[in-house]
Amino acid sequence: MDDGVVEAGIGGGVVSSEWTIPSALADFQDIERALEGKQAAVFLDYDGTLTPIVDTPAQAVLSEEMRGTVRRLGDRCVTAVVSGRGRQDVQERVRLDNLFYAGTHGFDIVGPAGSGIQHQVGQEFLPAMEELHQRLRGALGQVAGLLLETKGYSIAVHYRLVEEGAVAEVQAVVDSLLQDYPELRKTHGKKVFEIRPRFDWNKGKAVGWILQALGLDHPGVVPLYMGDDTTDEDAFEAVAGMGFGILVADEPRPTAAVYRLAGDAEVARFLQRLTETIHEPA
Repeated sequence: MDDGVVEAGIGGGVVSSEWTIPSALADFQDIERALEGKQAAVFLDYDGTLTPIVDTPAQAVLSEEMRGTVRRLGDRCVTAVVSGRGRQDVQERVRLDNLFYAGTHGFDIVGPAGSGIQHQVGQEFLPAMEELHQRLRGALGQVAGLLLETKGYSIAVHYRLVEEGAVAEVQAVVDSLLQDYPELRKTHGKKVFEIRPRFDWNKGKAVGWILQALGLDHPGVVPLYMGDDTTDEDAFEAVAGMGFGILVADEPRPTAAVYRLAGDAEVARFLQRLTETIHEPA
């Protein structure tokens, strides 16, 4: 990975481990110029992007101010929420019917009523996911602070509240049981182990599928993707060369994004400015 200066703008995507990537707010005029005469398509992670990072998934509640901003944005351009949460879960939390939703890292996609957009992949893995979920619950159900979350196409083992000394044991149990399921794989997120199908599909693939399904995979469209987690890196790479990846983080880390925002408060400010920039369809 290249730790040198990152060139911001369409076609970026060089990985940086320092804050060499500029603020999307400070350099908003550059993004505004890139959108002149073109159509925007906006993709948003949920946890840690539209909402703050919290101790448990249930605490991630979308503010009414953010909901209103995203609703107005959805009236002006294609807007999608791309989340590791189950699709129905994130839909119920966002409660906006003018958006596209890609749940469970893009394995389950649906569009607004009348859009004709609906896509699911990996259904053949669901029985193995359910069996493993039950075995994990039996093996880890008594670990203090552990939260085991099943989302159909993925299993999340949240250890944010687990005593630090017990995390290695939790991981050992997960890895041991996972050996019986070669069709599944473990990935890492923020204080969570995610188990997903060993299938060539991710948030980036979902973004590409939505753009293609809507006929938006052409130079006249500038896609923007905002996310905070390692699972969003696939999507940053997917929009490189066409638009902008925007990392939501308060500390530097390696990323394929070309801009950054410090947290959900800055995301709200950015989306408000973006909404003001994009003209409402006639």
